[in-house]
Amino acid sequence: MDRRELRSQVDKIWEAFWTGGISNPLTVIEQFTYLLFIRRLDEIQLLEEKKTQFSEGPVTNPVYTEDQKALRWGSFKNMDPEAMFELFTRPQGDLPTVFDHMKELNGRAGIAAKFMKGATFMIPTPRLLDMVAQMIDKIKMDDQDTKGDLYEYLLSKIATAGTNGQFRTPRHIIKMMVEMMEPKRDDTICDPASGSSGFLVGCGEYIKKEHNDWFMEPEFNAHFKGAMFTGIEFDSTMIRIGAMNLMLHGIDTPTLIGKDALSEGNGDLREAYSLILANPPFKGSLDYDSVEPSLLKTAKTKKTELLFVSLMLRLLKTGGRCAVIVPDGVLFGSSKAHKQLRKTLLEDQKLEAVISMPSGVFKPYAGVSTAVLVFTKTNSGGTDHVWFYDMKADGFSLDDKRNKIPDTDIPDILTRFKNLKAEASRERTDQSFLVPFDEIKENDWDLSINRYKEIVYEEVAYASPGEIMAEIEALDKERGEALEMLKGMLR
Repeated sequence: MDRRELRSQVDKIWEAFWTGGISNPLTVIEQFTYLLFIRRLDEIQLLEEKKTQFSEGPVTNPVYTEDQKALRWGSFKNMDPEAMFELFTRPQGDLPTVFDHMKELNGRAGIAAKFMKGATFMIPTPRLLDMVAQMIDKIKMDDQDTKGDLYEYLLSKIATAGTNGQFRTPRHIIKMMVEMMEPKRDDTICDPASGSSGFLVGCGEYIKKEHNDWFMEPEFNAHFKGAMFTGIEFDSTMIRIGAMNLMLHGIDTPTLIGKDALSEGNGDLREAYSLILANPPFKGSLDYDSVEPSLLKTAKTKKTELLFVSLMLRLLKTGGRCAVIVPDGVLFGSSKAHKQLRKTLLEDQKLEAVISMPSGVFKPYAGVSTAVLVFTKTNSGGTDHVWFYDMKADGFSLDDKRNKIPDTDIPDILTRFKNLKAEASRERTDQSFLVPFDEIKENDWDLSINRYKEIVYEEVAYASPGEIMAEIEALDKERGEALEMLKGMLR
């Protein structure tokens, strides 16, 4: 399907929700997600039924029994609005509602089903349900790319920040970070603040694009569908949205953990992953009692942005790599915890890169300045130099509109990061350069690029006061002559 046509259909559905009384963007996406999933359940059942046509046997582990035929998308979509709404809101004898049936599947139809238990049906009228169902039914979702594009566009329409500083990471920033880290075939990939699972999806898409031949190997296929992807997210709404995002991108059985990643309840998860990509919450502050104690050993702090970096060090295997977005304050904060965390990354691990991003990257959600930290867990040091890059453009305007523009530093970032040896010849006046470990240590572990960047000031020659006065007098004389000429014309 043409991308513009797909987006137009999504826009119409979005508008239908808004005019129908559902104006919260997250609620719209939730309800849209549930209906997409219910349609997907019928597609799964149809696929299983086709498999049994030749064997003439029953469908094993069916999504719908024969008695539940009325609950299937292909059945109720043709009903009148009142009857359809009744199926969604009131049990029919022993038959559950369409919505209750979806919530009771508990993992029998992919990862999304596992997290549907707490879902709430909020479409208020039969007319709105029928209108949205008919429009969703018209979307051609025959291939995986279309499904993925549909959901990515839907997620891009979130225009309000979430709670605790959470907001969606722009897709092109995710893509940049994934391409920097180059996921390997045996990687176990984790996002400990997974939200809508954008980083996990980004890794999956990178592998399909760059290493499609890996899928010819049964061992890799099993790994891709099983242990390769893990997301941790405490928000039940976001974990459902993330599960659906993964499923529509062909990642059917990832591990999704519905816990607060920083809590004691998650303390048993250690040295489990070889690659972490994340954009954790920036504005949170927790009580010491609610934080898993080992995280406080790295940096005793209540700030979530510091605690999450500590968590990543705990979650990574030795030799594991990480790319994480942090607010600028992490780079130069003067508290004991800030300095201790930076010292740990530089002295005990291998800090490779600090990419400073302009403050408009996360608009319209927030105007905070951020940076990407790239490091490897070694537990034995290894930082010789740190590569700094001053990103000035990301391909979009840096205002609330975020319109696409031709200027972008991302291709240059990727090229230079993959050839850091060549950066040794760069000057401190350039957009990127290397800074030795000892110099950063002398600067109290400061990782702000402005601490090391040199600015060349151009000398500007100004006219002398006498010359300026002469120019003013000449202008006054010309003005006087012009005024006298005008008076003469009016006589």
